[in-house]
Amino acid sequence: MFAPIDFTRLESALATSAGWLELGLVLACLAAAAFVDWLLWQRSRTAHEGVRVRFPGGLGRVVFPLLALALLFVARLAFQRFAGPPFFIDIALPLLVALAAIRMFVYGLRRLFSSHAFLKSSERALAFTIWGAVILYFTGVLPEIVAELDNIVLPLGSSEISLLTIGQGVVAVLVTLVITLWISGLLEQRLMRAAALPANTKIVLAKFLRALLLVLGILIALQAINFDLTLLTVFGGALGVGIGLGLQKLAANYFAGFTILLDRSIRLGDMITVDGRYGVVSRVTARYVVVRSLDGVEAIVPNETLATTTVLNHTYSGREVRVGVSVQVSYDCDVDFALQLMEDAAREDPRILAEPNPPAAFLVNFADNGINLELGVWLRDPENGQLNLKSALNRRILIAFRANGITIPSPRREVRVIQEAHGTPLA
Repeated sequence: MFAPIDFTRLESALATSAGWLELGLVLACLAAAAFVDWLLWQRSRTAHEGVRVRFPGGLGRVVFPLLALALLFVARLAFQRFAGPPFFIDIALPLLVALAAIRMFVYGLRRLFSSHAFLKSSERALAFTIWGAVILYFTGVLPEIVAELDNIVLPLGSSEISLLTIGQGVVAVLVTLVITLWISGLLEQRLMRAAALPANTKIVLAKFLRALLLVLGILIALQAINFDLTLLTVFGGALGVGIGLGLQKLAANYFAGFTILLDRSIRLGDMITVDGRYGVVSRVTARYVVVRSLDGVEAIVPNETLATTTVLNHTYSGREVRVGVSVQVSYDCDVDFALQLMEDAAREDPRILAEPNPPAAFLVNFADNGINLELGVWLRDPENGQLNLKSALNRRILIAFRANGITIPSPRREVRVIQEAHGTPLA
């Protein structure tokens, strides 16, 4: 079915009515596929506040070549039965296969790397490579290039490997990586939606499944091209030396990451303090943890740091966090009444827990200018910030104090001027 173009047959086909009929059949199949693709696009888009939604992730771009392939296969069978061997259909089929391969591969890349800038350049390079191979195939040059690459042999240990095998292995591994990463992404989405599993268990299972699928996919791809798997022992030895010399920190981060995930000492959503950074754990990976502070700054902390240093986990055994607000009142005020006003102000805030630890105000110490009081409350949602809560409490306390005659002292300085006997101030 797929063969280089015979230009003699091309001239003969154009000189007969059957050839023109076949060419019209090809164009009709392409037009029908394009029309159905357009109809599917019209039905799939949804109008919601003026926003049009197409197939997710560019999947709609694959509909046209696949549908055209199906129509041309049917047309080929019919034409071969009633008119003879096809010619133009056999030219169109490889082109559509190449187009479908490009769009399917790009669709997989977009699903995996939707926000990466190199995606467009990768799509162009992939399209250039595949279309170049198709052109070389149709001109009859590709078989000669393949034969030459197969004749060039490189020594590798006690074995030999050809450039053709290396190229086939690279292509097979790349395709396998995209497919396995896509499958692992789908499985990871299913795992993350499982409500019965803890968050850390979901992450561990997702990472393990991804690694297992990658290893199996690469081995299957290499076995499919008859690659000698014993040659991997050479690369395995080199990788072991690399880990022993230069990749110790990286390997330590991965091992520490799985340890953290398995012992559940740090989980998604925990409020932690590490290296002076306070924030919520927004992402846990096998190599690092992302700590997002309350001002929006994200710190990428290596897992080895979390495993070897002291980490303050404010929500390890529960989500509740204690927050203290300090205030000073005058010595001539009713301290018990001031404490009661502070507790009443705290009870008005819905973010503050009433049970099992209700708001409590205390007399801390006696200062030079007044009596120091502190209000202690337990916060139910520390990830929403503490400064806004302290500000709200201070405002309520200030309003309550002013309404009930509780004064907040301000520092005073008494200056006395000492004069000499003749009334001249001392310098």
